[in-house]
Amino acid sequence: MQLSGKTAIVTGSNSGIGLGVAEALAAAGASVVINSFTDRDEDHALAARLADEHGVPVRYIAADMSDGDDCRQLVAKAGRCDILVNNAGIQHVAAIEEFPVDKWNAILAINLSSAFHTTAAALPMMRAAGWGRVVNIASAHGLTASPYKSAYVAAKHGVVGLTKVTALETARDPITCNAICPGYVLTPLVESQIPDQMKKHGMDRETVIREVMLDRQPSGQFATVEQIGGTTVFLCSDAAEQITGTTISVDGGWTAL
Repeated sequence: MQLSGKTAIVTGSNSGIGLGVAEALAAAGASVVINSFTDRDEDHALAARLADEHGVPVRYIAADMSDGDDCRQLVAKAGRCDILVNNAGIQHVAAIEEFPVDKWNAILAINLSSAFHTTAAALPMMRAAGWGRVVNIASAHGLTASPYKSAYVAAKHGVVGLTKVTALETARDPITCNAICPGYVLTPLVESQIPDQMKKHGMDRETVIREVMLDRQPSGQFATVEQIGGTTVFLCSDAAEQITGTTISVDGGWTAL
């Protein structure tokens, strides 16, 4: 599953799942563009570290995924896009009648609309190159629901729908589009939530993980960013040439319930 000569863009990739995916693609030989909305020295230093570790070109390009023009400019500035991984996302939890309108709009823009804009910009490049892979990082919440997550669930269901439409529109081209649907993944963001949950529930770390955070994940284990990265690389491989328009759950059995 070597991707030498391919250029990959991974949105929202200076930490967490996005960084894990970028690492896996670089390790497979792809040139990688990482992204977030900041433009700090440490963002560019991260790109330099990945390039040094994996011996491939890695660039950091700042772009605000809540802005459609910025999303399209990200692809334009990359100059080439053989692999597009739409990963950028945010979350907010509240009852529907209390859900802040600005949070709803931001979640739909970053989690769903950004994938539309980057895909629209990338597909002509993929068609011109005669090869392409679009991998959308959806969620178990793209297939099922939880209370108090109306915007996130709506956006991730939308990502799954967009994935299917993209696959149908590229079915006659050497381009595929699929969605990965992770359950709980142990990222720095999730790790940082554990102490608060311990305090809230009066539980030790292992009990909080088992009974609160992983209550709906039958395996009782977090998925890892390396596993999401590996799944992405597989979907970019020749073995996945006829896999398109579908979802792959990496959720420890969550959506089998």
